[in-house]
Amino acid sequence: MNHSPTPDRGNTNEQQAKGRALRLHAYGGPEALKVDHVSSPEPGPGEVLVSIKAAAVNGIDWKIREGHLRERFKLTLPATLGIEMAGVVIRTGHDVTNVKPGDRVMAALGGVGAYTDFLVIDAEKLVLTPAGLSDVQAAAIPVAAMTAWHVIQAADFDLSGKRVLIQGAAGGVGGFAVQFAKMAGATVYATASTTSLQHVRALGADDVIDYRQQTLENLADQIDLVVDLVGGVVLDQCWDLLAPGGLLVSIAAPDVIARAPLGRRGVFLSNKPDTARLASIAQQVAAGTLRSTIAEVISLGDLPLAIERNRTGHPPGKIVADLTLK
Repeated sequence: MNHSPTPDRGNTNEQQAKGRALRLHAYGGPEALKVDHVSSPEPGPGEVLVSIKAAAVNGIDWKIREGHLRERFKLTLPATLGIEMAGVVIRTGHDVTNVKPGDRVMAALGGVGAYTDFLVIDAEKLVLTPAGLSDVQAAAIPVAAMTAWHVIQAADFDLSGKRVLIQGAAGGVGGFAVQFAKMAGATVYATASTTSLQHVRALGADDVIDYRQQTLENLADQIDLVVDLVGGVVLDQCWDLLAPGGLLVSIAAPDVIARAPLGRRGVFLSNKPDTARLASIAQQVAAGTLRSTIAEVISLGDLPLAIERNRTGHPPGKIVADLTLK
């Protein structure tokens, strides 16, 4: 996966549009992010210029902002953040056949650059937005849904009749993971904060524990698949809950294999592009057979503080920036 920022391409057209971009100027706190006015880029061969209408907040935003992922995201500052979006195609470069100007599209970028009015992106990463979804709804889906899908698929055994524990089930990834595990026929156990318990139950979890009030041992043991979306001490508490032959999949701890006790299996997983699967999931959300939860809708200028709220805690679901709000 390429985690480099999408390069700005020059435009000799004197009528070149100006747009806004939320850019990281130095590693640090919310004050390191500023809305700048930048020239719109031009698409090259195989690329598309998209007018971004909405972009969703992810936990990786504050980790990049604070410099924790400098090796993974080798950015040249100032750099535009944001890893998923929805918008409208403005122009296409040569050899683009899957989309055309005027198409509504959505995508996970596979890098950064979504917090901007105009974005150049490889056409192959784009999925057409179903008519039943708004741009705000569409922007909340790509990263959370595809990460959850790959996490559940990482189990190398049939989940029907198995026991699945999802740590951190109230977030965007956790919400989809609960639903995918239930669709696979599993009994789903989940952890969430006090205010999110009912939300997670409504997604289909069979048993939900308030991690602030109860211990995991009170929830379940002999778990076949643990989905770790939290990391740290929470991950380490899960090993004893695994059934023989069970698997722990983490998206929060790259060192999960090294931390696995003797006789326990753990794997680290990051999001993988799969536009066909994303298109299918988006259609399911549009049809109401899958639920995507939006915690809050904000403007581009509100993003610095929203990214900080993602770090410190927020209501269930995804925070989405509506770039049409001024």
